[in-house]
Amino acid sequence: MSRPRIVIVGAGFAGYRTARALSRLTRGRAEITLLNPTDYFLYLPLLPQVAAGILEPRRVTVSLSGTLPRVRLVLGEADGIDLDARTVHYEGPEGDPGTLAYDRLVLAAGSVNKLLPVPGVAEHAHGFRGLPEALYLRDHVTRQVELAAAEDDPKSCAARCTFVVVGAGYTGTEVAAQGQLFTDAQVRRHPLRSGMRPRWLLLDIADRVLPELDRRLSRTAGKVLRERGVDVRTGTSVKEATPGGVLLSDGEFVDTRTLVWCVGVRPDPLAESLGLPLERGRLLVDPYLSVPGRPELFACGDAAAVPDLENPGGYTPMTAQHAWRQGSTAARNVAASLGIGESRPYRHRDLGFVVDLGGVKAAANPLGIPLSGVAAGAVTRGYHLAAMPGNRVRVAADWLLDAVLPRQAVQLGLVRSWSVPLDTASPELARVPGRPDKHVEEPMHEPAKSQPGGEPARNQAGGEPARNQPGGEPAKNQPGGEPAKNQPGGEPAKNQPGGEPAKNQPVGPGRTEPPGPVRQQDLPSAADSGTSAEGDS
Repeated sequence: MSRPRIVIVGAGFAGYRTARALSRLTRGRAEITLLNPTDYFLYLPLLPQVAAGILEPRRVTVSLSGTLPRVRLVLGEADGIDLDARTVHYEGPEGDPGTLAYDRLVLAAGSVNKLLPVPGVAEHAHGFRGLPEALYLRDHVTRQVELAAAEDDPKSCAARCTFVVVGAGYTGTEVAAQGQLFTDAQVRRHPLRSGMRPRWLLLDIADRVLPELDRRLSRTAGKVLRERGVDVRTGTSVKEATPGGVLLSDGEFVDTRTLVWCVGVRPDPLAESLGLPLERGRLLVDPYLSVPGRPELFACGDAAAVPDLENPGGYTPMTAQHAWRQGSTAARNVAASLGIGESRPYRHRDLGFVVDLGGVKAAANPLGIPLSGVAAGAVTRGYHLAAMPGNRVRVAADWLLDAVLPRQAVQLGLVRSWSVPLDTASPELARVPGRPDKHVEEPMHEPAKSQPGGEPARNQAGGEPARNQPGGEPAKNQPGGEPAKNQPGGEPAKNQPGGEPAKNQPVGPGRTEPPGPVRQQDLPSAADSGTSAEGDS
């Protein structure tokens, strides 16, 4: 008798936890296949520390094949699901198509960057949903400071040393907090000729930073940011992005070469392609995470609209905390549908959130107890070490080394700006020459509430909200915030060596392949305006 076939699409917080729990529950009595674009699980909450040079990229990744026994890993991106034939169609990393048959399917495809109809943003901004974007931002920020140090023109120097982050949710707040410390350290060792100091702007349409969290955490984070020198602008968004800077909603034009887009995320388009009932792009499921009328189909994480039993009539937010725990429930219920154990509904209460503000500073409220300063910093790091499914010793070692040794601010040149376009449906993968890119088609009639700036509660346990933003980014410090496509972390060094394509422009939706690499360096010219990564939480 053949074993039942279980296919899990996506290895973010929800997908990874589902695969791990199912492997333990079935113990070889089912054939489990995990379809994912990369061979690792990305711990998204620590991504800002990668961009700031605190952690090496591999520290925040966990090998799928090395930590998921009895699970078959298939590298590829799902591009279609035939519900009647019970097959998943995908494209492999080298462009080869494939098909997977299933008896049970768990959709945990995660989320992608939320694009808004703001002129110039798709061309001049970068997100922060994966490793390629974090690596690009680290190189880009380092380059801007180095170029500014050699500038004779004060105006050009100021523009290069001005970094704009849009979205004050988990991701945006942590990126700005870590970024300010990172650039200040660079300038202390290599002062700018004009004596200027790097300037970080954090914008949000909401009236405070971390609008989705408790006001006490918000006040703590806002105070730390302002004391550190971050220019926090609430009630402000971007009206237009240009090669030389950004026009704000209050009429001010800010000269900058860096625009980091952290305004939130939306469910992966794969959920919409199924033609089943949706709730704001998320697949509607019952409390058991099963799709009504489709007993073989389950969904969890950012791709699913799960009824919130603690808040009747509502749905759980898109946070890492929920995604991580939904993965366990999905695994239990899938196993129960095969006659192994009993099913149970998903029910969860928030255990609190943590926001890493860099150095020894943080804001946290474990079990509802508000903390700040060193105590919050210790709780935050302890939480991350406990939540990570691997690499704990290596992460702790990097933290220790960062505390006693200066960071190395060097450009590795592994990721070019055109490799990480904002309007991509695959932020976990770096774009390579000769391969078409999957773009995110955003409706041009986005509701008013999705103005640039406010990052939805995408909190991830412990950190950023559902992208940290539910709807926005998942709590990035929360276990669970599921990364785009379930993988907040794109594949790193997949980029081809070589200079950036002509004009350094990201590929537009109407093009099928990027400009071929040229012998030109990745310098921030008119086309490389505001290149920075974002991610939200």
